[in-house]
Amino acid sequence: MTRSVSILGATGSIGTSTLDLIEREPDRFHVVALTANAEVRKLAAIARRTNAEFAVIADERRLPELRDALSGTGTRVAGGEKALVEAAGSGADWTMAAIVGCAGLEPVMAAVEQGGTVVLANKEPLVSAGELIPQAAQRSGATILPADSEHNAIFQCFDFERPERVRRIVLTASGGPFRDYSLAEMAGVTVEQAVAHPVWSMGAKISIDSATLMNKGLELIEAARLFPVAPKRIEIILHRQSVIHSLVEYVDGSMLAQLGSPDMRTPIAHTLAWPDRMETPVAPLDLASIGRLDFAAPDPERFPALRLAREALEAGGARPAVLNAANEMAVAAFLNRRIAFLQIAAIVEETMQRYDPAAPGRIEDVIAIDREARSHAAEAMKVFVD
Repeated sequence: MTRSVSILGATGSIGTSTLDLIEREPDRFHVVALTANAEVRKLAAIARRTNAEFAVIADERRLPELRDALSGTGTRVAGGEKALVEAAGSGADWTMAAIVGCAGLEPVMAAVEQGGTVVLANKEPLVSAGELIPQAAQRSGATILPADSEHNAIFQCFDFERPERVRRIVLTASGGPFRDYSLAEMAGVTVEQAVAHPVWSMGAKISIDSATLMNKGLELIEAARLFPVAPKRIEIILHRQSVIHSLVEYVDGSMLAQLGSPDMRTPIAHTLAWPDRMETPVAPLDLASIGRLDFAAPDPERFPALRLAREALEAGGARPAVLNAANEMAVAAFLNRRIAFLQIAAIVEETMQRYDPAAPGRIEDVIAIDREARSHAAEAMKVFVD
């Protein structure tokens, strides 16, 4: 049976991996909507290849260019934030949510409110909006599936019928490019070094988050939203080979792990076919050639982002949204070479000390908190920039 799909963030690394799988089985999938931030040519090429019904460019200034690029096709085009929300709610059976940052918050909510299966590749909706996304899914009957390799691994190992039998969840982290650096060495790292992840191929923002381990902190918060386990029973361990993607330990001492090559097409394929399985072009895991699997506890002094994320999770309310907004601002400043690498976490901590709003009750509240937190982060940044 043909499944209708929409891809929010079609030109990014997750969108590209998703399209690779879909286009290998064109009779199995029908593309409803595609979105991109500003890459008109790439979006138009994808829309033509997949005969997409609807293509949206977030940067509305690029809409005339997109309209020209898709002239003569049957693809409807639009631009701007409202169009992103329209694309997300366009009725697909399966929606990949891969818009980086809080820009994906309203589109994700629109996708969840229409029902169907919503696959989360961006952490920000669950981190910033807290329980609002799961509550909307419960009202609409939507199914939320995680595409992050770590959360997808937990999903595959977790016994949802008997969650009380789970003793703990263990999230694995590669440790990023600076896992063996001293604090002094980390103080002088460049943007080029920070975006060069040793295992995964990702966008710049996520690569920086992986280098600071904020990515793992955000995953900690996300795991607490996705799985019925107390936050104190969710742990993080460094695993440089990125072969074991996460583990679930049960009360009898059994520990289940999902292993696989470090290729995002594996977890994406799991969500595309769920509850079935589908073939992928991913290389089989060769354990003999890997030879060994290493583990280590993360260093809280070199990677304070983990402490900040756990503090935000334990505090609850709006704290995770403030953490996320401040981190986005600090990462952007680092990528623009305005601050040093170690100042990213320092700016996040300063922002969290400056701003502690009430818990959000609606998506509009989350957006307002995000906006205000960014303003506070900009003020906090002046201490480091000036």
